Amino acid sequence: MARRVAVASMVVVAVLAAGWGAWTLVPRWYGPRAAPAAAEPPPAAAAIPERKIKATLYFVSEDGLSLVAREREIPFAEPIVVQARRIVEAQLEPAPAPLAAAIPPGTTLRTLFITDRGDAFVDLSPQVTTNHPGGATNELFTVYAIVNALTVNLPVVTRVQILVNGREADTLAGHVDLRRPLQKNLKWLAPQAAAPAEPTQPPGSNDKRRP
Repeated sequence: MARRVAVASMVVVAVLAAGWGAWTLVPRWYGPRAAPAAAEPPPAAAAIPERKIKATLYFVSEDGLSLVAREREIPFAEPIVVQARRIVEAQLEPAPAPLAAAIPPGTTLRTLFITDRGDAFVDLSPQVTTNHPGGATNELFTVYAIVNALTVNLPVVTRVQILVNGREADTLAGHVDLRRPLQKNLKWLAPQAAAPAEPTQPPGSNDKRRP
């Protein structure tokens, strides 16, 4: 009798031990599972400000008798031919008040290329002629606003030839010969304002000399 009780006790202990092992070693397939931790988003890259350069552009003075140079910031670009396009595109934009644009309205840049000799060929849309107001002075301002904008800002460009709608043009309005590349010409610029003359006699002087 005692032996049977002992054997029964051992069986109970073995069953309990097996159940505990199964409980601890076998994964629990019931109950809610923990959600995987969400990955942190990568830090946003800081915006890099666009690099710009200052370019000298040319517009018509209030009295319409000269060109006036003004600096304007434009995007930096490489290679040099792309920078040249940016300069011409800026030159074609509206003029700052109270100046007037030297380029006829509606004119756009079709293409631009630069030769190994430093000659830039600027191909403009037909509006540069069809919308031109005419007159020798106005034509000179149109031509040299473009020629000077490139040659002054880009030392690699020594001469500029203007094309119209993909073809060589004799003139824009009958006055300026465009059949060859043109060099920089600043004679049409408005003279710089002269500095005020210093007084020959300081204020409050006791000099009693007669004039």
